[in-house]
Amino acid sequence: MNQPSPLPRRLSVSATPDVEAGVYADFVSVWHQPHLFVLDFSVHTNPPQVVEVEGQRVVNVPARMVARVRIRPEQIWEIMKALEQQLSRWEKEQGRTQRQEDPPAAPPS
Repeated sequence: MNQPSPLPRRLSVSATPDVEAGVYADFVSVWHQPHLFVLDFSVHTNPPQVVEVEGQRVVNVPARMVARVRIRPEQIWEIMKALEQQLSRWEKEQGRTQRQEDPPAAPPS
């Protein structure tokens, strides 16, 4: 017997207004555990300052985490592909391909 082919799937995502608005982040830290990857998005809270830690001078960059996202390892490949596609599109639209050294001081309005 012929098995019917599966119907295509369509993902319909909804979000509450506060989640839909999103949050601004200055940087992301990525780490992993055996069964998941973690992305910690953070913002700078004060200007960097030189401090002494265990007898060494270091630049301390105060920051506050604004979101933590836990992702199954299987999804990381899809996220990497999507980021590459979006980065390529952005570079074409913006006419640049290099990272800017100075990020914006405040979130875009």
